[in-house]
Amino acid sequence: MGKKLLLVAIIILSGCKGVSQEDNKSAKDEKKEEVAYAITKTEAEWKAELTDMEYYVLRKAATENAFTSDLLDNKEVGTYICAACETPLFRSEYKFDSGTGWPSFDREIEGNVAYDVDYKIGYPRTEEHCATCGGHLGHVFNDGPQNTTGKRHCINGVALDFIPD
Repeated sequence: MGKKLLLVAIIILSGCKGVSQEDNKSAKDEKKEEVAYAITKTEAEWKAELTDMEYYVLRKAATENAFTSDLLDNKEVGTYICAACETPLFRSEYKFDSGTGWPSFDREIEGNVAYDVDYKIGYPRTEEHCATCGGHLGHVFNDGPQNTTGKRHCINGVALDFIPD
């Protein structure tokens, strides 16, 4: 009797098709559509122009360590621009201290930041990148200041340069 039950269990389990990863895979495949950016360079050109850390974050979508950015505590008035192509991305008046260890803003300069969905850690997050060159900036979350937009643009400081007014 025990052998028959084991055989039935094996048949049932082998007939089950696991599809838990299929949705993520198809969503990832949809993302692979190439976007034409106004500034497009080869990987060699980007490597020659950017520091190692800028390249790692902007071109390989990495994340810098928390609390390491020189821009984290910057209180000057001015504009934060893309470190790769100098596109204006955020204004200083949109910056706030989120306590997360990365420069945070409650809004972007409209039209200069593009969005995509990122599944790298197993669930969807809204990724931000420069709309001009495609450089990875960080992610946007819905836990920002409720008295403004409610958004927290959590940005890698190494992806930004600062131009004072």
